[in-house]
Amino acid sequence: MMTTARKIAHLYQAVATPEGQGVTVHRTIGRPDLSVLDPFLLLDEMELPKEAKGAGFPEHPHRGFETVTYMLTGRMEHGDRVGNHGIIGPGDAQWMTAGRGIIHSEMPVASGEDARGFQLWVNLPAAKKMIAPRYQDVSKDIIPTVKGEGYEAQLVAGELLGHEGAVKEIAAKPFFADVTLTGDDEVTLPVESGHTAFLYGIKGGFVVDDQSVPTRTLAILSDGDFVKVRGKAGTRFLLVAGRPNNEPVARYGPFVMNTREEIIATIDDWNKGRFLSAT
Repeated sequence: MMTTARKIAHLYQAVATPEGQGVTVHRTIGRPDLSVLDPFLLLDEMELPKEAKGAGFPEHPHRGFETVTYMLTGRMEHGDRVGNHGIIGPGDAQWMTAGRGIIHSEMPVASGEDARGFQLWVNLPAAKKMIAPRYQDVSKDIIPTVKGEGYEAQLVAGELLGHEGAVKEIAAKPFFADVTLTGDDEVTLPVESGHTAFLYGIKGGFVVDDQSVPTRTLAILSDGDFVKVRGKAGTRFLLVAGRPNNEPVARYGPFVMNTREEIIATIDDWNKGRFLSAT
């Protein structure tokens, strides 16, 4: 039985930030005034115009966390030194566990439309930071569509109304859903108590507890076991939640560990050519 409604604790409007090669992203989590939202490290809404030749995210390393890419329009191609490869389009996702180290690239594929989507970084707990890397290519065909009262949700990860998302076995026990309102009414969405949770507006503003949330804005929620969202039919937003690690975070660019000493060791592995073979 749901008992406590989540409310909006903080609002952060996305800030345009240069990233990758010729890309401007709209960042909420991962900027100076919101460096970490445990267990989340970064949330970027990316938009690559179809005529922007050469723009994208060329080969680069990661260690100590997971990256999630979810596409709204256009197509992106992933490749890494571990041997994984995939092209994702509208409604597709990929969940990459960098673990002890991975080197990958994400570049747009010509499709006649802008490439628009999200990248979310999810931290790994200390005990799992040096696990073997893993790549989950998640086609929209295996992402369940969950129909609730007044909404439809594409359930990438987590559980909703007896359905289980396509992404499995993630340390943070994440919930990741792309929600569209089907009527002009208030809807109720369950969120596991004790988990960090946020909403992000994709299309059309919405209201939580009489507080408006515009598009391209992050709404961090207070604790509770459900959230009520009011908006017009067609309003679309992300609802994301995850179990916090409650551990120190040390980060340096694409590396996220628990201590400064571990970051120094990671940089040393990178500089001495043993990054991918480190254990």
